Amino acid sequence: MKRDFLKMLLIAILPICAVSCIDNVPEEEVLPRDAVSFEYFIDQNVEPKYYLDFYIDSDITFKNTSPETTKGEPTWDFGDGTALLTGDSVTHFYAKAGTYKVRLTIGDYKSEHSIMIAPIKPIVKVKVADPICEVRSSLVTFDVELPNPKNKPATFSWTFPADTKSASDEDYDTFVGKDINDLPAPVKFSHVGSQQVQLKVKLGDDDLEPTLLNVQVAYNQEVPTLYYAVQGGRIMAHKLTGGKQPSGMQISSYDLGVASGQHPFNILFKDSLLYVLDAGKQFYYVNDVDGVLGDGKISVLSKDGSKVQTMITNAGQAAFDDPFYGYIEGDFLYYANRNTGIMKVALTDRDKVYNITDYPYYVRHNHLQYYGVGGLAYGAVSRNFAKINGVWHWSTCHTATATFCFMDDDILKDPVTQGDKDKLPEEGKICDGMKIGAFCYVAKHDKVVFSVMEATANNLCVCTYADWKAMQSAGAVNNAAVTFDGKPFASNLDGNLPAVEGTGVESVGICQISYDEVNDCVYFAYRNNGKVTDRYPNTGIYCYSFASGTVTCLIPGVSAYGVAVNNNPSKLF
Repeated sequence: MKRDFLKMLLIAILPICAVSCIDNVPEEEVLPRDAVSFEYFIDQNVEPKYYLDFYIDSDITFKNTSPETTKGEPTWDFGDGTALLTGDSVTHFYAKAGTYKVRLTIGDYKSEHSIMIAPIKPIVKVKVADPICEVRSSLVTFDVELPNPKNKPATFSWTFPADTKSASDEDYDTFVGKDINDLPAPVKFSHVGSQQVQLKVKLGDDDLEPTLLNVQVAYNQEVPTLYYAVQGGRIMAHKLTGGKQPSGMQISSYDLGVASGQHPFNILFKDSLLYVLDAGKQFYYVNDVDGVLGDGKISVLSKDGSKVQTMITNAGQAAFDDPFYGYIEGDFLYYANRNTGIMKVALTDRDKVYNITDYPYYVRHNHLQYYGVGGLAYGAVSRNFAKINGVWHWSTCHTATATFCFMDDDILKDPVTQGDKDKLPEEGKICDGMKIGAFCYVAKHDKVVFSVMEATANNLCVCTYADWKAMQSAGAVNNAAVTFDGKPFASNLDGNLPAVEGTGVESVGICQISYDEVNDCVYFAYRNNGKVTDRYPNTGIYCYSFASGTVTCLIPGVSAYGVAVNNNPSKLF
């Protein structure tokens, strides 16, 4: 009886549920269609197909998709000055690259869309049988595709770098292909670095923009790699052969294709990654009242430049918090801002925006007993920051001119308005009263290579660590100076800001020195900044050899900032 009652109750409820479900179905809102609309496309059945649809000369179909209620004859204006067309479906091609406004008018109604037409460029593919393209041995072949919607006649003129050879070791400097299938023979490159191949195409009566292709040619032995950041240019790489390459083989640099930034004062290398510290535009003093002029950042690059990420950016923040100089220890990167302290960032951080909450100071000038009594003060413009024999070394200029040494235990938890002179760090100061621009300690020789930017001591110097710590006069500094061709590596201390990269205490000078363990050399970038060339070395990247005690020019003419060495030998990167 109870079971029958439940059965009858269920039967009674089901229609109610059905009605309830139907009533709760939301009504579909039908939005009004535009009075005039259209679409455009390339006929996908037409061969050949290209990577981009809308090239010069491509036949583009424009189709009227307006509602039937819109009465009138469709009139098309393609925005390129050609005659108007009428009809529901028309075809048009553009003779020049650019962005055009296409307008469809029907009666009193119209609709506009922008269309971008790409220039015709050859697509060049490089094929190497070996894992890498090795100098004087690897055969390289080239293939080319050319978008050519109108099937115009085309010729292909190839130009190869000097001393390029065929498979049979014959000179192969140029080649002219009479059509798309007429390709250069396999070639070998005789020199290391980015070898530039040029392709010029004449399509019909038009000369297309030349195509420049960099082929990364490896050395035939495993050697270290130098990375450097070009002023207003790109990040470059250079194989460090120690001058031992075969006769006639040139070692030029690789172009990684990555912009160096505005003022990349430091490059740091660790675990196949490059960390580029760009201080941004405002590396010198700027009255950033609102704290919004910052534009510096730290970028992370794979060693071949194929992948680029932002580690942390200071865009839109205070200009003085831009990253200037850095040091890597363990899993962290430490970097100095302009004049207040050192920050700490995990090496794994990506796409972060600087703020004081997430990235508090590792050490701030007023968190050391040096502040106020030991020479350290607000406005102390930061230079290099690194650890030597377990001791932190922080070089500063302006209102504090010295290299301040301290241990982690010396960092105070709370700020001080004036330190205690009886509690100054035991490690003390180096070159007190002198502006140290950059320094690099080489434990193998127990020597420091450092730059000084004083009117009376403006040099690159080499000495033992003990001698460096003992230096308290310009005379002692000058005794340790090294020169090139008898000329000092003087920083610009007098020119017009900012054309000569800062004046006085803000002069950039030599901003990084990096050690090559294999060749036992250090490298640095020097910019002459318009100084009289018969008194000072020319702009370039230089090498100091510990074995010879002399300086040579590695890469003449290049104006660069940060330099870093990948001490893991390789043929390419």
